Amino acid sequence: MQIWDFIYNHLSAKENVILIVVIDTKDSSPGRIGFKMAVTDKGEFAGSIGGGIMEHNMVELARKMLRENFTGTAVKRQVHNPESEHDRSGMICAGEQTQVFIALGKNNLQVISEIKQCAQSGEMGIVSISLKGLHFTKDNTIESQTTSSYTNQTDWQYYEKTGLTDTVYIFGGGHISLPLSQILRMLNFRVVVFDDRKELTTMETNAFAHSKEIINYKNIGHLVPDGPFSYVVIMSFGHKSDDVILRQMLPKKLKYLGMIGSKSKVGELFDRLRSEGFPEERLACVNSPIGIPIGSQTPVEIAVSIAAKIIEVRNDKSKV
Repeated sequence: MQIWDFIYNHLSAKENVILIVVIDTKDSSPGRIGFKMAVTDKGEFAGSIGGGIMEHNMVELARKMLRENFTGTAVKRQVHNPESEHDRSGMICAGEQTQVFIALGKNNLQVISEIKQCAQSGEMGIVSISLKGLHFTKDNTIESQTTSSYTNQTDWQYYEKTGLTDTVYIFGGGHISLPLSQILRMLNFRVVVFDDRKELTTMETNAFAHSKEIINYKNIGHLVPDGPFSYVVIMSFGHKSDDVILRQMLPKKLKYLGMIGSKSKVGELFDRLRSEGFPEERLACVNSPIGIPIGSQTPVEIAVSIAAKIIEVRNDKSKV
């Protein structure tokens, strides 16, 4: 989301921008397909295509293109091998990557605005990049987050799902929810926070969530859609409300389901749910006690451990 904001803001200020997108990789490349950067004609930039001297050189190339009023698209291959005869990147990790450079100006402001609006609403759309430039449609027909085909500099296409499709639904707007919202937003998740308490300070001051709502925990099933883009974190005010929420989430097919709580409290709740007939395989899907065990003590540390687990799950392509 941040890179589209960056591009939109600079195009709105009547600046030109070069968008750089990695469209092909081989072996141990620091950049992955879908990595992107934006460079302005004033020299500012956002994002990353892998870092190091290679990234520095690509930024300088983008700046040169802007100075020369480049239009259209261009493809640049980088080989991370100092012994390569052509396209040496200056790195030694032995892989290679190919990125496309797309010139953006005021005529692209509308399409960038549509991408931003789609992201803010949580709708799904497709950004497509080809020799014809950058285009956007409100569509969700591609299954993977990125789809890219590259044969040579004149035969390639790139598609990307956009709209912050990975959404974390946090039940509980308290002192851990606030830093967790901030971290997850930085990680490009869409963040939705629910609580049943009115005038909760941490809820009111949470400027990082894309959406906040005061609800009744007794009827929440419709608020969270099933599917591989839904992550749920349960951290309400008490164990009774956690119980109410968990019962409604267990039947769902979610990418991630986590619940805060001590081992003893969680064990008691799970024993009760087992006795009531909840399947063991569904209880096994719950990450609780929540997060990655890093000895967390403070709310921020706990938020870091939860976010780390969510990252682990997001990057595991075998889940859901």
